[in-house]
Amino acid sequence: MPVPAPGYVVLLPVKPPARGKSRLVGIESHERADLARSFALDTAESCLAASGVGAVLVITDDSYFAADVARLGAAVIPDGVSGDLNETLVQGALEARRRWPGLRPAALCGDLPALRSADLDAALSAADGFGAAYVEDAAGGGTTLYTALHDRFRPAFGPGSAAAHRDGGAHPLEGDLDSLRHDVDTLEDLETVRSLGLGPRTTLASVRVGSLG
Repeated sequence: MPVPAPGYVVLLPVKPPARGKSRLVGIESHERADLARSFALDTAESCLAASGVGAVLVITDDSYFAADVARLGAAVIPDGVSGDLNETLVQGALEARRRWPGLRPAALCGDLPALRSADLDAALSAADGFGAAYVEDAAGGGTTLYTALHDRFRPAFGPGSAAAHRDGGAHPLEGDLDSLRHDVDTLEDLETVRSLGLGPRTTLASVRVGSLG
């Protein structure tokens, strides 16, 4: 089977791990930061391994995390619009167009520690037929992936984002895509996605926390 040519640049916004994932309650702050960092690194690595992804652009203000993810092969820029995720993504898409004008932007949550490259490839391949498309999360109502042609790129992440993306003309992508639909905000979420197969860093971080086995 021929390998598809890379057609996408994944935009991966990541809060500084020390400040992210506040809903991971019942553990120490350094354990929460360790998990948040591991989620994002495992997500980035899966994106880099996807055959349809030509580049990964991480947007973060954490210099230590930036160095870690750059070693994996991702490009990194600072978040110049701190506090507004959608504006951050728009600015990221503009930078991506400057660097890789032939690649279409795809915004992805950075907390998909069970993400399989095959699921990402399937979603991106399906999105090729639409000017804008999105993947709804497993809980329903949220969005884990949004992609659009540059002139239609208008992300609407936040409460009710799936409906907002749909109302904005984006097409919902069907299929199981289990590992792409399960973002992790709580320890219960992490327990749920364990059966999908956690990434290596998240597996180790979970053992260090002792919440998962």
